[in-house]
Amino acid sequence: MIKLLLDTCVSGGIREQLQTNGYDVIYTGDWLEDPGDNEILAIAYQEQRTLVTLDKDFGEIAIVRGQPHYGIIRLVNIATKKQAEVCVEVLMRYNRELQAGAIVTASPGRVRIRSN
Repeated sequence: MIKLLLDTCVSGGIREQLQTNGYDVIYTGDWLEDPGDNEILAIAYQEQRTLVTLDKDFGEIAIVRGQPHYGIIRLVNIATKKQAEVCVEVLMRYNRELQAGAIVTASPGRVRIRSN
């Protein structure tokens, strides 16, 4: 089973849609306090969860600082009602790459993959 960690900036409403599609999902918006981007990325890595975010800072932390991760999906200009659909599509197509530490940036009509 693919495990996901949804960043607070992603609509929490997509959690149920992703769970319906068989994903194990944790939403940081449910946490009592925000531990910060570095800690969120570390937790995702420790729990072998792919991080789903709208925030480009996670990619910078992973690339520039070399912080390990278990894959990052960054959604850019994806309407809230389409976020779950795009996540599922990316996970189905690029799961192997994500588990190897890729960063997948999905925007309308375009997907970019940065391998680790």
